[in-house]
Amino acid sequence: MKKLLCAFLLIGMSSAIAPAFAQSTSKEAAKKPATKTVKKAPAKAAAAATPAAAAAAGDDDQEDLGEANIEGSTVTHYNCELGNKITTYNNVGDDKYMAIRWQNKVHRLGRIGTSTGANRFENRKAGLVWINIPSKAMLLDSKKGQQLANECRNPDQVKAQAAKG
Repeated sequence: MKKLLCAFLLIGMSSAIAPAFAQSTSKEAAKKPATKTVKKAPAKAAAAATPAAAAAAGDDDQEDLGEANIEGSTVTHYNCELGNKITTYNNVGDDKYMAIRWQNKVHRLGRIGTSTGANRFENRKAGLVWINIPSKAMLLDSKKGQQLANECRNPDQVKAQAAKG
């Protein structure tokens, strides 16, 4: 009787496990083609986008904003950490461009729209990015991926920081 009960339990368990095992293997089989399809689709999209991205990057590298005309501009002096000094030149009627004096050279930068509301200006040919937020400003080198000057503040920003304490 015990042998019959053991045989019955063994058959019952194996019949319960077999469908579960079959479902897991069918799920794995269903997942494998989907995974391959997903992997191939981005690769094709990336390969197709690469020439367009390279062409766009090539156009950006050739961008020339011309000479900066600083006559009649509003001048703002920034003192940065590590003793760096930056001077910006803004024209009242033109908020699309600005000029910046960095290491005794004047660069013209064009405005880049941001979702955060920060003032961002860039000259891709020179690799300069100027970001100005209410509390500070910074100058970045986009070609090297480095900060050139950080914690830059004009006199108004210094007063605001001192008021916050």
